[in-house]
Amino acid sequence: MSQKSFEDLIARVGADFDATFTWDYDRDGAGLDRLYEKAKRAQWNVSDDLDWSTDVDPERLIRLQAEESGIPPGFPARALAEMDNSPVASWTEDQWVEFAVHSQCASLSQFLHGEQGALLVAARLVEAVPAIDAKYYGATQVVDEARHVEAFSRYLDEKMPVTYPINENLRSLLNEVLRDSRWDVVFLGMQVVIEGLALAAFGFMMGTTRDPLLKEMLRYVMADEARHVAFGILSLQKVYDDLSSGELRERQEFAYEACDLMRRRTLNPELWPTFGVSNSEIESMLSNTRSQQRFQHLLFSKIVPNCKKLGLLDHRDGWLRERFGEMKIIQYEDWSTDAEELTEASAVDPDN
Repeated sequence: MSQKSFEDLIARVGADFDATFTWDYDRDGAGLDRLYEKAKRAQWNVSDDLDWSTDVDPERLIRLQAEESGIPPGFPARALAEMDNSPVASWTEDQWVEFAVHSQCASLSQFLHGEQGALLVAARLVEAVPAIDAKYYGATQVVDEARHVEAFSRYLDEKMPVTYPINENLRSLLNEVLRDSRWDVVFLGMQVVIEGLALAAFGFMMGTTRDPLLKEMLRYVMADEARHVAFGILSLQKVYDDLSSGELRERQEFAYEACDLMRRRTLNPELWPTFGVSNSEIESMLSNTRSQQRFQHLLFSKIVPNCKKLGLLDHRDGWLRERFGEMKIIQYEDWSTDAEELTEASAVDPDN
């Protein structure tokens, strides 16, 4: 196989974005100031704070997880095996274990690609946000995101069999966020939707993995991500209080479209062809299983309450509330947004 050139390995996204100087160096002494101080104290080192000598056998860990939890390998996709005319009905237990390993690789790969997108967005936000304390905090997020890219890349490279390419729905959303010239929409897309979804996905994996290295890595990453979401909420609440009704409607529509893209991402279309199954065979079947629906809905458990905090749920006769109701995720509107509660929520019952 010929080695890919540098140009084959990069993607460029054109963006029209203003860099904003501020000559007001006073900090507010409250929310963002405290978050910045917390971020400085919470820095960690991928090389020193994680035990990379840990032996990781993905197949053995998948079998151990199934044995201890009672949830068979391949959940939630395993529900497909019970459906009529299923392309995976004849799969053996060993095939499901292999699929579960690759499914974890696919999830970790999207974490990796999403964190690089977050790195680029965070760097852009430092340029764009008008307040000095937001620039200070945003700079710590740039460092956080670089560390997350390093961590997921190293884990995939050293401990897992394969890294998958970026999911096209995730790529589309990242490109859309990076191209938008309105810094508050960039904030909404990254800090509220993408980071909120990532928090829930990290929590699910942290609550199910039996790998101590991965569990510790995710614990560190989640602590960072919880601050990033808080950064978005604190920054946007003041801004959205001053937007016109039409401008808020645009933000509602953006939040819904972003969530819809991320809902389609969870079907893992980059994974199935590896196992000789076409996405056209799998998409409608998997979307209709209760286990997949519950897993998918749980991933939005941090986005809905934060949209409520921003006043987006009920603006203009509850347009976004109605859309989230159609997506069957409105029940999360009053859920806690504390990161430490995510691992408890990740205990998904395969029979529901």
